[in-house]
Amino acid sequence: MSNYFFDTSAVVKCYIVEPGTTWVRQLCNAQAPDTGEKLHLIFISEIAIVESAAAFAILARRGEISKRDSQDAYAKFVEAVEREYRIVDLTRPSVRAAAGLTQRHPLKSLDAIQLAIGLNTRDLLQANELSLVFVTGDDQLLQAAQAEGLATENPFDHADLDTAEK
Repeated sequence: MSNYFFDTSAVVKCYIVEPGTTWVRQLCNAQAPDTGEKLHLIFISEIAIVESAAAFAILARRGEISKRDSQDAYAKFVEAVEREYRIVDLTRPSVRAAAGLTQRHPLKSLDAIQLAIGLNTRDLLQANELSLVFVTGDDQLLQAAQAEGLATENPFDHADLDTAEK
């Protein structure tokens, strides 16, 4: 079993077709053939719930997706929050760590919070000899995560899978 931390840019790809969607969905849906058990744990931050909801609404307001698609994506996401993802709470130490990250890297506030929570999740998993891969499509956040020693993946690096399925 592998452990992944999705920032909002990765979570949204589970519900809205964008470059990298096929790879993200494969991670989310991978199951053991014999038991049907999920092969991967997907961690998301508590703030990703709000950010994802906002992303669906913004895409509809911009006309990039229909209002119906936005509503469907949001409904599926809310359901998945309850049963699919491991939600990592925003804590005061995470906020303090995020503030420090903004001093070392050119990060927006919510990206710094995502990274701080990802780093904390990695540390907790490492205490149990488990690893974590931080998944983001944001280049600045990706570079900061790598600089902080996180294993990373960028869904855009797997966009070739999107065309392979068509």
